[in-house]
Amino acid sequence: MQIGELAALAGVSTRAVRHYHHQGVLPEPPRRVNGYREYGLRDALRLARARRLTELGLSLDEVRDVLAGDSARELREILLELDTDLARQEAAIRVRRERLAVLLSEESPSPDGAVSPQMAEFLRCLEPVRDSPFAAADAELLALLDTAAEPEDRDRLLELMRPMTTPEALARAEALYRRLAELDRADPADPRVGALAADFAAHLPPELAAALARAMPGADDPFAQAFLADLSPAQAEVVRQATALLTDGPSS
Repeated sequence: MQIGELAALAGVSTRAVRHYHHQGVLPEPPRRVNGYREYGLRDALRLARARRLTELGLSLDEVRDVLAGDSARELREILLELDTDLARQEAAIRVRRERLAVLLSEESPSPDGAVSPQMAEFLRCLEPVRDSPFAAADAELLALLDTAAEPEDRDRLLELMRPMTTPEALARAEALYRRLAELDRADPADPRVGALAADFAAHLPPELAAALARAMPGADDPFAQAFLADLSPAQAEVVRQATALLTDGPSS
């Protein structure tokens, strides 16, 4: 058989056959006097096996090793690993579809619904203070974190933030946001700036404050600069001073 006949018999393209040769999956056959490859039934059988294994999800390196050793035990181990990986993907897809189903069930889906169920639950707890533009900005940051952070890091942060969802904590947060809004046109040297920064730092539970201090970006960090750019000079100074209190502690 020539390469075209072999490819047609195995149900692949001639390009795929050449790729299998290049990857060592299919050995090079002898050539005729005219230079054309001459394939036999053994080549067709090996190519058919390679196609079936790749359709199952094995990489060409794995296919090459399995066919070279013809080891049923090795193939079983590879297939078990593949099945485990597919089960993880299946579970992840199921969770994503469940989240999509919730969004699709709403007439006007909210962006909050696109976050993880854990983050969505936490954001619902913050609804009493969401009217403040600063609280809304915090919620957007949390939604961004939900996308960027590893699930275990996100869950740990949410656990540390849970005390801030009590009615008393939400009332304090609302008062702090209101005072921050009052500094919209104030000078960064306004004495209210330092007092508000201290109150913001004190508002955080100790464990949460310590975790944020460890993760706090520097002043020249692009993310920090983008966040501060949306604030007035006095409001940005509140954030800077509160960050300094969290990272360095109060000055003596």
